[in-house]
Amino acid sequence: MNDSMREFVEHLPIVDVHEHHLPEIILEREVNLLQLFQQSYAGWTQVRPYCLPTESRAADPMLAAAGPTTWEALVPFLDHSGSNSFVRNLIRAVVELHGRGAPEITRDNWQVLDATVRAVHRRPEWQHEVLNRARITNVITDAYNDPLLDPRPTLGANYRSVMRINSLTLGWHPNSRDHNGNRAHELLNRVGLEARSFDDYLAALVKLVAGMAARGQVALKNALAYDRDVNFDEPNEPLARAAWGQAAPPPAERKAFGDFIVDHLCRLAAAQDIPVQMHLGTGIIRSSHPLGVAGLIERHPRTRFLLMHLAYPWSRDLLGMAFVYRNIWLDLTWSFLLSPSHFKLALHEAIEVLPNESRMMLGGDNWHVEETYGAMQTARRLIAEVLAEKLAGGYFSRATAERLARRMLHDNAHEFFKLG
Repeated sequence: MNDSMREFVEHLPIVDVHEHHLPEIILEREVNLLQLFQQSYAGWTQVRPYCLPTESRAADPMLAAAGPTTWEALVPFLDHSGSNSFVRNLIRAVVELHGRGAPEITRDNWQVLDATVRAVHRRPEWQHEVLNRARITNVITDAYNDPLLDPRPTLGANYRSVMRINSLTLGWHPNSRDHNGNRAHELLNRVGLEARSFDDYLAALVKLVAGMAARGQVALKNALAYDRDVNFDEPNEPLARAAWGQAAPPPAERKAFGDFIVDHLCRLAAAQDIPVQMHLGTGIIRSSHPLGVAGLIERHPRTRFLLMHLAYPWSRDLLGMAFVYRNIWLDLTWSFLLSPSHFKLALHEAIEVLPNESRMMLGGDNWHVEETYGAMQTARRLIAEVLAEKLAGGYFSRATAERLARRMLHDNAHEFFKLG
């Protein structure tokens, strides 16, 4: 690889558009080495991460209590899953941040690493030291357990958040919950709103969205791929209204309610020029194909959609959509952690296909700063490799490659989320 391109990319600042930095996790003072593995994507190598419709999220490995670190507890990650990309990313981050030059986590050094991890996490400065070392200037977090979180008082002035809408699209009854346990009516009550009718509910959502800026929230987040299919049909208001007040509405009414509310929120987002992040790919995998949201995107040409994760494994379909629909931007988050080789191929194509250079940005999508650090190091390396390959093939000039790198890592997100 062109070493000068790698050095250029390594020194660029990053606006991190997607993390799950939750105050109760990232500010936790008792964290050990085993916990870093369990509460990361490496944990997904041990238990299937996405719940089937018949299952509870209680089986999520990231929610399991972490015991003391032992070599026996680390072996499933380091040996049995040691070739997995999620595991490789975290190992590199841990040894770089804590290993004093060690290339791997071994039977001989794991105890020293564990002690170092526990010691640094007791220091309040650790979170920001790692972000500074990663040259991350701004972070947008998705606190899915608290969709109304203002992150600035606890996480810092360089944090903003998104408002996850899952529970809002399931709010036909006060007791209805999304897959994270959030209830729409509780959220409304927290900000002094109440909905006794369907029309009250729509009006309350208008006020809820209007209050986002005051809470440091810069986008709506549609993660419904974890709760239902992403085929958002044309709004059917009579069928949506029929779901209101029922503890268990029939499937058709339940879907119509969610479809109607998603459309309502997309209209509000356009009116206030608030972007809508949308999780695509994986999730409930049989119903999270990116083409499922094509109708929604067509109905809302003034809404800015940030489609996430390269919609793995359907990245080429997503690129086709981003070429046709000019209200689509791409969040490259997670795709480079899952499969570096797939990411490089998709990035080569994205550079060639996307209509302009404003369309790509990236984030870490992690709980702990170690994994965030590793994710950004991985992203820098892969982006530099792709740009160097483009340069070597004469595709564009050095100046174009540098401009594109600056845009992808920082400028696009800074402008898209209006962080000035």
